[in-house]
Amino acid sequence: MSGEALLKAVRAGRTVEAAGLLDGMTDGERRSCLPALKELRKELRSAPWNAASRVAHPALHAAGAACHTGAAGAATWIAGVDMRWFQASPGVLLHVLGDRETDWLADLTHRLAARPATSRVPFALLSGLVALSGCEVPTTDAYVRGWLEHIGGSWHGGGTVAQRLRKEPHVSVMVTALFESLEVTSQIAWLFGDGPGSWYDALAELSEEGTLDRRVVLDACVARLLRGGAPADQRVFLRLLSSLAPARDEERERSADWTVLACQAVPTVAGYAQSVLASLALDGELTSRQLAEMSSGVLFRTEKKLVRAQLVLLGKVLKRDPSTADVLLPAVAEAFGHEDTDVQERALKLVERHAGALPDSFDVRARLEDLSADLSPGLRLRAQRALGIEAPGSASTVQEEMLPPVPERARLAAAPDSVTELAEEVSAILASGGGVAAFERALDGLVRHAHRDRDALVEALGPVVARCWWKDRDPSYPVVDRSFRESAQGLEVVLAALFEGVGMETLHAAVQQGPTSGNCHHSALSRALDARLWEAGHRLRTDPMPFLLATPTWDTGLLEPDELVERLTEYRRLDTRPGTADFAQALLRVRRDDRATAEAAAARARALGSPEGYRLAQWLTAEGPLLPTSRRRTSGARILLELGELEEIQGLFPKEFRLLGRPLTVFKDHRYCRHWGVTEQRYWPAVVPGRRELVAARLLRDISTAAVEDGRMVAAMLPLLAEADGTAGEALHLCLAYGLGARHPEDRLAAVDALLVLAARGQLDAGRLGSDIGELVRRGALKKSRLAESIRTAAATGAYATVWSVLLGLLPALLADLAADGAGGGAARGLGELLAVAADCAERSGARGDLAHLAGTAERHGSSKVVTQARRLRTALRGEAAA
Repeated sequence: MSGEALLKAVRAGRTVEAAGLLDGMTDGERRSCLPALKELRKELRSAPWNAASRVAHPALHAAGAACHTGAAGAATWIAGVDMRWFQASPGVLLHVLGDRETDWLADLTHRLAARPATSRVPFALLSGLVALSGCEVPTTDAYVRGWLEHIGGSWHGGGTVAQRLRKEPHVSVMVTALFESLEVTSQIAWLFGDGPGSWYDALAELSEEGTLDRRVVLDACVARLLRGGAPADQRVFLRLLSSLAPARDEERERSADWTVLACQAVPTVAGYAQSVLASLALDGELTSRQLAEMSSGVLFRTEKKLVRAQLVLLGKVLKRDPSTADVLLPAVAEAFGHEDTDVQERALKLVERHAGALPDSFDVRARLEDLSADLSPGLRLRAQRALGIEAPGSASTVQEEMLPPVPERARLAAAPDSVTELAEEVSAILASGGGVAAFERALDGLVRHAHRDRDALVEALGPVVARCWWKDRDPSYPVVDRSFRESAQGLEVVLAALFEGVGMETLHAAVQQGPTSGNCHHSALSRALDARLWEAGHRLRTDPMPFLLATPTWDTGLLEPDELVERLTEYRRLDTRPGTADFAQALLRVRRDDRATAEAAAARARALGSPEGYRLAQWLTAEGPLLPTSRRRTSGARILLELGELEEIQGLFPKEFRLLGRPLTVFKDHRYCRHWGVTEQRYWPAVVPGRRELVAARLLRDISTAAVEDGRMVAAMLPLLAEADGTAGEALHLCLAYGLGARHPEDRLAAVDALLVLAARGQLDAGRLGSDIGELVRRGALKKSRLAESIRTAAATGAYATVWSVLLGLLPALLADLAADGAGGGAARGLGELLAVAADCAERSGARGDLAHLAGTAERHGSSKVVTQARRLRTALRGEAAA
């Protein structure tokens, strides 16, 4: 009867009554109630989420916890997901669990504390169980986070943070656990703030008065900084360390820790450690060996502020005690390899100033001589003079130009012979996209094996398409056909056609009418590619083709004319009708630059006597490949291109391919479309191989967003365009200019790769690129600081002459703007970085001559970076040694 009464009280949501009934039950009676409670819980899970179903949850939560006689079961019940939002109060749970043995309660406590913080087990329950059981306080992330929130909530006891901490019975254990927890650091700042009476000040106050062991807290704080982590987390413990205000003896005994932090920590923490060590060094409490060890690490960092501060410190120590020169100057010389030549020169000045104090030690001077090889050529001569090194008179500082290997065409392998191998390749393409070669081999393989043995192909591809989004969709739901009607989605439409996952009406409509989506800058390229795929899927179901005519010979998309003639000959023998889109793509791919080969192939094609043969012969004997006329248009800060009509790709070409020859306008086509990401775009250069300007012009607006709108991963096509065939003209160079000024490093790196590939192939028009960059900078589309990063990266590969030739076309315009601006201002921002790269390239490439407006910049007063680097560049161009 008591079990029925308990269940009735739980259903009605009468928690107090249920708790009273549980008090009078034995363990056996409680266990007997558990099946009914579980059934009720199962019932409530499927019930509508309304007030009537929620009313029973708190009573059910408490009753189920009490009726579990095992600690593991009780912990699972209490932390259940479906109980999370309407739990019994901690007081009720502690009441119904209070008659358990202390060992059982301790087990339950640690099981609940081990749950993730997202389980939302109340801290009041956990702390209450700790008090009931007398067990050791848990130090899990969930318990520490709950304790932190408990201290941060002033509602429970009032007073300051320090006053609340003094009342805590386990404050020492919990503070130690707080330093070790990785999940609660971010809670400190917003719970306690950063003003008077904050968490930081409270810990410092308790450490000072002895409530907390100051040494333990200080060690834990430093250890947490040494562990590293996100900059935001590191700032929390750095703020605490500052509040603790370590005394000089505490700083001295942790000098090894400060050295590690100065060399490896995030900049804010490294700056603090550097200041502590600087104070110790200037007071004579840091040996020269320790200072040298620290300097070697700090001078290796990329943060110029830290590096300059370290050089200033070394200068002060050397001035105070010149006898340390043999130990400290090799450490100073570590900065000779810094990317910033200002830093190199600062370090060299220290060596020049104190080289006279060096002992006659061969090892020290040899070390400095070795490190001086990392200096820029102009500064290297100064270093040799300072060290008394006699430079060979005939030695040249000009470095050999280093460019990547020229990419070579690779011939496509034949389509896989076995369906198993083909299935593996198709699976890889569905997972990662693959390149042109992999895509074309797989497409041709699907067509060949579907013609040869469709059942075997379907069986092999079954596991591959099992997880495709269109597989086993409800036929009455039109999403599959509607989606494939808008886009072929690569090989997906061919596979869906093979498995009859897309309707014949949809395939027929796509072949006859094209996509349902509107036009955009990319439509010509995407529709030509989709037309082949729709046609291949349609023919698989109606009239399978033995193979594809348009499968390229080379991985760039080019098709050899003799090979196409052989394929048409085989089609003629098999009495097979070529696919319209497939043949059109084959015509665009066939190579025509070798006139003798083209003429011979044309004669063979004409001899076939088929319409396709005559069409191929006509195409091979025509002039080509041609490019349309182009003109520049501006759109805001952008410079874009419009293309005229290309009559060659009109006439007898299918309508989806005629778009490739239609004019490209800047303002009429839809700007926003579905063509985003490089997965589909990587196949577009192979649609019109030998005419990459057509592709570049249609991608120009997209790539411009990398610089103008801070887009990400929109310049990934640049290396593929650089490796493609055809003229590298105005469109490609504009794309490259936008990529070099991109917001995100990955896009800038892609542009640098493309720049170097074009240079290696002898296709880079450096003057045009420099001029385009200068014009875009003037319009506000590109930022000089980003350009400096890109150009410095390109130069660092060894392409100094190439980079200098680009800068030769860029800098005059920027220097002219500076001269017109008078005091500098916006025209000077970022120009110093570009001049530094230019000076380095001029020194290393041996460039000579004059640069418009450079002399006026170099003769300005002051020692700003622009003026300093202009003087350095002028010196390099005159072939003089740096003063």
